[in-house]
Amino acid sequence: MEIKGASLLYTLAALMITFAGFSTLLLALRQAAGARVSLLDRYLAKTVMTYVFVLTAGALLPALFALYGIQEKWVWRGSSVLFAVPMLALQVTYPRRRRKVSGSRPPPAIYAVFVVLGSAVTLTMLCYNLADLPYSAAVYITALTIDFFTVIFGFMIALDVIMQQPLDVSEPRISSGP
Repeated sequence: MEIKGASLLYTLAALMITFAGFSTLLLALRQAAGARVSLLDRYLAKTVMTYVFVLTAGALLPALFALYGIQEKWVWRGSSVLFAVPMLALQVTYPRRRRKVSGSRPPPAIYAVFVVLGSAVTLTMLCYNLADLPYSAAVYITALTIDFFTVIFGFMIALDVIMQQPLDVSEPRISSGP
């Protein structure tokens, strides 16, 4: 059973995984250039990867539920709950988790887009789809897309922060060869 928007969901999932690989590649290149990876670098990379995998799972859930012949309205309701709960948990706890690692609050732009906008979109989608209003598929896919772009925005800001950190090559390098 094919559901509404399945091809768009598959495309989003592919884009999300590609983005996850791209984001880690950039950190690896910085490290290859001689930069030490800081706690903040690792935290930001882990955060991006976690968000992307939750988003990817959200993109694949509706098709998975449809394979079981679940009625379409329940596909979108179930997917909404299973996606929104972990996503909202990540979104609203981001400032506290970041402060714990870095000792500082996220920049205002990150707070506004990554936390406030992302949470509002996710919560709106959840409430909309639980209310069984028309266009559940469109609302779900729109929320996934917006949340994905908030992660991209967050990554771009994080990348700017990471790339502004000085290279610290004062520690001796350990060769992996004989």
